Amino acid sequence: MHITTIKGADGGRQELSRPTDAELQNEYNYILEENLTNKLLEKGFISVDEFDKIMEKNRRTFSPLFSRI
Repeated sequence: MHITTIKGADGGRQELSRPTDAELQNEYNYILEENLTNKLLEKGFISVDEFDKIMEKNRRTFSPLFSRI
């Protein structure tokens, strides 16, 4: 279902398609993992360097939609 139309800087239109169920599930999984990783960092169980490495791996694993923005 295509319902969103965005005009670009040049005035042209660009249609955005609805995310698939798999993309939405990956987004949800990514957000859960991000929250868990943040809690580990806040509690001191992991370092900032470890946090960054985990989040990089999560972005590759889940390919979240909003990480591309």
